[in-house]
Amino acid sequence: MGREFLEVFEGWAETYDSTVTGHDVEYKEVFSRYDDILNDVVQKSGHVVLEFGVGTGNLTQKLLNENKTVYGVEPSKPMREIAIEKLKGYSLKIDDGDFIVFKKPEEQIDTIVSTYAFHHLNDTEKNQAFIEYSNILEKGGKIVFADTMFENKQEYNMTIESAKEKGFLNLAKDLETEYYTTIPVLQGIAKQNGFTVEFTRFNHFVWVMEATKQ
Repeated sequence: MGREFLEVFEGWAETYDSTVTGHDVEYKEVFSRYDDILNDVVQKSGHVVLEFGVGTGNLTQKLLNENKTVYGVEPSKPMREIAIEKLKGYSLKIDDGDFIVFKKPEEQIDTIVSTYAFHHLNDTEKNQAFIEYSNILEKGGKIVFADTMFENKQEYNMTIESAKEKGFLNLAKDLETEYYTTIPVLQGIAKQNGFTVEFTRFNHFVWVMEATKQ
């Protein structure tokens, strides 16, 4: 359920914000148009939002600034601590949990969001998550996830080879280790769980997936 990668993110917590602003050349393209990606997720979100993988709170802050109610879920204690400090002027609670095991808000959720995190689940777990979210959301409710995904397996393999050729060995290892999937797989998962889905590309790696419950 993604927690096998938790140690990586706990070690990354202190420098994460520096990475997303382009200071790590190896991951610069991954985080290209970072603000645009977050703003698009916010724009596509409703009023009561469940956010998975809060991280250091960057998306959370944008959602709160638009007067949305946010229920946060983050499995990494160091990440939670940074987010809580960053957002201490806001009314917000961030629970320990992950995409599948989490405390369900008592209030009706209209949107489930996440950025740069859904790839921590393998495809079977991604489907399991969609089943869970279908039970939470009412008709018209949305899942809005921004993440690295690929048009097909060929593009995925070519991206790994390109990273190796550039000497971006950490990036290549990341792409080979975690559960990056393809758009057709996500389309199938969404459809079989009662969602229509659209994808918008923001850079070579990252797309925003907007799935609406029918």
